[in-house]
Amino acid sequence: MFERRETRGTVGSALSVLWLIYHNTVRSVRKTHGNAIAAVMINILQMALMVAIFYVMFSLFGLRKMAIRGDFLLYIMSGIFMFMAHIRAMSAVVGSEGPASPMMQHMPMSTAVSIASEALGALYIQILSMGVILGVYHVGWGPLEIYDPIGAMAMLLMSWFSGASIGMVFLALKPWAPDFVGLVTKIFMRANMFASGKMFLANTLPATMLPMFTWNPLFHTIDQARGFMFINYNPHFSSLTYPLYVSLACLLIGLMGEFYTRKHASLSWSARR
Repeated sequence: MFERRETRGTVGSALSVLWLIYHNTVRSVRKTHGNAIAAVMINILQMALMVAIFYVMFSLFGLRKMAIRGDFLLYIMSGIFMFMAHIRAMSAVVGSEGPASPMMQHMPMSTAVSIASEALGALYIQILSMGVILGVYHVGWGPLEIYDPIGAMAMLLMSWFSGASIGMVFLALKPWAPDFVGLVTKIFMRANMFASGKMFLANTLPATMLPMFTWNPLFHTIDQARGFMFINYNPHFSSLTYPLYVSLACLLIGLMGEFYTRKHASLSWSARR
């Protein structure tokens, strides 16, 4: 009744939303750990450990001959970085706060702000972790040479975007069937350990095996990223446009589903999670 209302223009409203997204992104980064630096360090250790495991596995089983001629460790890191960006973005979006969350009672908080903040927080942590690992590798082991760093970075962003878009579909279904969506999300994440193609090259696969992987947008972004990173590799069986089209379609479906879910939100949903 006595609330003072401020009239804002389009630019002012956009800046207000961006400021809110920024603060909520900081909150999402700190949510995993009280110390933001510790949260980033934990992610760096996880990525470094995964790189070390794959390096040992490739060496023990004699799989190094399947890699691209060039920096073998960079070949492994290319797949790990894309995979982690995709999976972390998807899990962050699926785990974002829905319409029944208590945070939605505080204006001008909205589900769109929560989703964008979680996705950007995941991207921030992945880029920072990747930068630290590559910096340590460049200083400690040898010069880092990437054929087209801008193209490789674009594929990292595409991996993140595709993960966030797929996460939107799961997020829209989550309030209706939380247990089922949780199970499907875990299965999808585990399946991507193999279906992402981070352990091999698309050009080396026989034609009969390609359909097992070409449905996955992450498979295309990893293969295309290696084409940008290594001058000796030219991807023939992956596409630049396929992951973009699939991501846009999933994003559209997820936004429509989230809009419908938000209109039918119930406070009892939060008790079922």
